This record gives sequence, C-alpha cells and structure tokens, in this order.
Amino acid sequence: MKFPEKIFACWHPVAYSKEVKDSPYGTFLLDQAIVIWRSSDGTTHAMRDLCIHRGTALSLGWVKEDCLVCPYHAWEYDKKGACVFIPQAPETQIPEKAKTPTYHCQEKFGLVWVALKDPVYPLPDIPEYEDGSHKLVETGPFNWKSDASRQVENFTDFGHFPWVHPGLLGDKERPEVPDYKVHRDGAVLHYSVVRPEAQNSDEFPIFANEDVVKPERRSVYRLHLPYTIVLRLGWGGEKGMVYFFVSQPMGENKCRGYCIIGRNYDLEEPDTVLQNFEQVIFDQDKRIVESQRPEQVPFDFAQELHLKFDAVAMNYRRAMKAEGLSY
Repeated sequence: MKFPEKIFACWHPVAYSKEVKDSPYGTFLLDQAIVIWRSSDGTTHAMRDLCIHRGTALSLGWVKEDCLVCPYHAWEYDKKGACVFIPQAPETQIPEKAKTPTYHCQEKFGLVWVALKDPVYPLPDIPEYEDGSHKLVETGPFNWKSDASRQVENFTDFGHFPWVHPGLLGDKERPEVPDYKVHRDGAVLHYSVVRPEAQNSDEFPIFANEDVVKPERRSVYRLHLPYTIVLRLGWGGEKGMVYFFVSQPMGENKCRGYCIIGRNYDLEEPDTVLQNFEQVIFDQDKRIVESQRPEQVPFDFAQELHLKFDAVAMNYRRAMKAEGLSY
C-alpha cells in the first residue's frame, strides 16, 4: 500500500511520554522505522532508526552527552542527525554522508508526536486538559492489526454499541441510532448525538448517570483528520468527561491507539477502573475490526453499503479524499 504524501505531513502519536525515558525508544510510523530519544534537557528528538554505517537500529543504542550512540560501532549522532564521532577513526574527517534524517517532534497531552514532513495541520486544543479542572487517565495503548482509518471509524460508529458492547455502552433493546448531522470545517468534522445508554455496571462505575432513571448521554465529537478524535460527554449536569483518542499509523494494516480520558468527577477513583474498562471495550472492538476486509477504509463509496446512520463514516471518507489524505 502506498500512503498519500500528505499523510507524512501530519502530526502522529508515536508513544506516551512516559514510555520515552533514558534509553532510546524505537517504533514505526507509516512503515518508517524511527527512534525517539531525550537530550539532557528532557527534550524529545526523532530521527530515522538507522545508522548509515551498517544499517543498525539506533534505538538499540544509548544516549551520551546529548548524542545518540549506535550499538554496533558506537558512532555518535547529534540532535541534527549528523555523525559527530567515529571511535574507530577519530582523526579522520567525518564524511558528509554520515548522517540520518531527523523529523519534527513535540510533546502534548502526555504523548510524543512526530511529523515526517513539515506539518500542515496543528494539534487540537483541549482546554480541560490544561486548566486543571479534569483528572487525566491514560489508557492502552491498543495495538491492532488494522489500518488506523479503521480504528478511527470504529471509535465514531454509533450502530455497533448494543451488539459489541451490550450492557457497557449500549442496549440490545434500543438499537436505533438517533438522527444527527455532520458539519465539516476544513480538516475537522463536527457532530453530536443524544442517545440512551446502559446504566453503570457494578464492576465499572464509569459514567455520571447513576442518579438518572433513564440515562441519556450527549456526545459531542470533533474528528481531526486524519486520525484524531476529541469527544465530550455529558448527562445534563455539571459532571462531564473528555475522551481524546488518536491512532498511530505504524504501517500497512498495523496501528496503535492511544486514549486519554479526562473527567471532573470521581477524582479519587483509582485509574485502574477506567483503564480496565477501556481495555475491555477495545478488546471487544479489536476482534471485530481486525476481521474487516479490506483492512483499510475503502474510500470508494461503491465498495461498501452505507445507510443514513453511517453519516460519520461517509463524511469522514469524503473529507479524507477532499484533503488528499485517502489511499
């Protein structure tokens, strides 16, 4: 599969910040092996996970005096990706070819983000994650054998809740999807839906609907192309949740999802309650999504059947094509 060029100019998550410690961290982004490492000031850096000398993975090496050291022959690469020391020939002028490409890198929302080319879209703003009003819980990550587009579409699909998540997110006795509209603003889709939901279970007291006889949830979505979702949940009162979900397109039919949840209630509840709940939900979804064929979302509408309640998927596919992000 050939990725569209514009995908390389988007910010993508590559790790939770806590995963990048003192040692280099290796991963894949759009079938490209990359390495993330921290300099002495704590700043993260991203470069191709390749020593130009013998093709060794730099992520197997170590950090020394703000340089990344290759584990094979200890060649040292600085923050700009240039080799600055060859211990086997310390007096030899270092060839200009002795370097590895570097990439745009930043940290936000507890994630490390990388863009392989000059980024074309900014990361979203989530005031609740910065003003201290919400407690944040990191869940996952969720590694799936599917394309990131399938993982994202699944997160926005309303029709599967009663069947894939009965008793947790949906009720088989109420399978109808309420009417809703999708508005596109450039590379961002806006939509919201109000629907009934299942009561909290004893095992997972997650949502602020315990005092509601017939609980309804208002879900307000912003889908930032290509693979980022900000979801705000409310039940008519002051209590609310913010879900931030984003998928890392590791390669063809391989992705890694990150889900960070903020809420302004039950602040003393252990993080493990939310983490265990999301693990159950994502595992239920994983079984279904990994069975889908093709593994990538088909952006040709003729390949699948669409009904009115599939408005998000239809608008997502139209927007991806319009923005030059579809396969």
